[in-house]
Amino acid sequence: MIEHLKNKKGMISLVLHAHLPFVRHPEHERFLEEAWLFEALSETYLPLLRMFSRLDEDEIPFRLTISLSPTLTHMLQDDLLRQRYVNHLNMLIELAEKELIYTAGNPEEHRMAQMYHELYSLNLKEYEEVYERNILKKLKYYQDRGYLEIITTCATHSFLPHYQNYPEMIRAQILTGIESHDRVFSTQPKGLWLPECGYFPGVEEFIKPYGIQYFMSSAHGLLYSEDRPVNGLFAPIRCPNGVHAFARDRASSRAVWSATDGYPGDPVYRDFYRDLGFDRPLDYIAPYINCGVNRVNTGLKYFAITDKSDNKLIYDPEAAAVKAKEHADHFLDNRIRQCEALSQYMDRTPIIPCPYDAELFGHWWFEGPLFLEALIRKIHEKSDDVVLVTPTDYLKVYPQNQVTKPAFSSWGDKGYGQVWLDGNNDWIYRHTHKLIERMQELVNRFPDEKGLKERTLNQAAREVLLSQASDWPFIMKAGTTVPYARKRIKEHIHNFNFIYDSLSRNTIKTEWLTKLEKKDNIFPFLDYRVFRKDY
Repeated sequence: MIEHLKNKKGMISLVLHAHLPFVRHPEHERFLEEAWLFEALSETYLPLLRMFSRLDEDEIPFRLTISLSPTLTHMLQDDLLRQRYVNHLNMLIELAEKELIYTAGNPEEHRMAQMYHELYSLNLKEYEEVYERNILKKLKYYQDRGYLEIITTCATHSFLPHYQNYPEMIRAQILTGIESHDRVFSTQPKGLWLPECGYFPGVEEFIKPYGIQYFMSSAHGLLYSEDRPVNGLFAPIRCPNGVHAFARDRASSRAVWSATDGYPGDPVYRDFYRDLGFDRPLDYIAPYINCGVNRVNTGLKYFAITDKSDNKLIYDPEAAAVKAKEHADHFLDNRIRQCEALSQYMDRTPIIPCPYDAELFGHWWFEGPLFLEALIRKIHEKSDDVVLVTPTDYLKVYPQNQVTKPAFSSWGDKGYGQVWLDGNNDWIYRHTHKLIERMQELVNRFPDEKGLKERTLNQAAREVLLSQASDWPFIMKAGTTVPYARKRIKEHIHNFNFIYDSLSRNTIKTEWLTKLEKKDNIFPFLDYRVFRKDY
């Protein structure tokens, strides 16, 4: 295999990072933000599984890396959320049926209503009958078949550079994430996705003890390494402790991510922002929106991007599918030319790492899975030139790489840490840092508790981790669902402090604790001693 890969013009490594924050609200019959998971299931995860199945049936080999966050895998296994997803699909099927009647006099819109009715009916059928409400089993199947390399990330997707003064917390985030992964997939991950590609010098020392071989970095994280990378972004660098860093290729990233000239902005593709929830009369759409009065996206979107005006053309799925294939051809042709040019200056086959948020494909970019499938099939056709590999495959071929240290960086706006620390969200850190200090104090005061007190301490550790999710400061910075993000941070801070005070007074309220354990039920295996210095 090694010589086979060395003879190629280049290697392409597609890395999809799938993550959602822990959003689970059993205290409400329906909860708006839980739809984040349902939309990702309908528009990204199930379409990707469908794509894997088609490739497998057609005997098209592929190698993809998928990073699944522990918060996401927990929610995908949660019985309450599984049932609510089924309820969500039934609601959308009902809406699509209503639309079949509403649009009967408009052939173009009627065709869209049929498309969504078929899509949601298929989602429900496959989710119930094929996956038995557990898509992780199927992902593990593709891992065992050799098609996927599944890796993980930190427990609650904390932006680590803002916690680098708390080594016990960084270890707790990483160790809990790896343990969660092992419990789901029965394997130790080879790679670790640093949340938001947030790297600070020395983080590799935390991941090396767990057998992690590599992580993904931003482009400038490698370009500004201690020593200039002789192969640019097209070979990993090796940290002094042996962990490798692969950088995001800028050209392939821009082709997919750019809001101005990226593929997803093509006029023929489906418009994400034009949704039936805002187009239909309120009394008509009320049963399918938030509390019957607050208009929200339903997922039924009938129009193509067209242009920046409000005068949109009806979406044409066939035209969009043709365009997705054209874009896949364009993407691959550019990567092959890129590899040919790079090969003149390198002593090894170049690798082009292409890391993306998984939810881009299908949720934000409806045709994204079609693009990926066309790209994989095209790479298979041109397998004499290029090949799909995972970072682990590459390291088997080229285990020796330039030794140096990456620079502090992230893949956020402006490339460093300001997305997660600015005037919109900086208030949270004095609280979350204090929580870590108090958690360490509790571990020292109660080093080996059992029974109710141990349960209480474990829940305290859970609340500390949940307060550190990178999603909440990101939302505050982006200005989207800010009240919910603030509420979540404040709730976890309050819950922890209540536990801290209860332990200090030795007045633990069992009923309150049980209720909280059922609500914030993530990481049932968590041992509060993970915050101990010598754990």
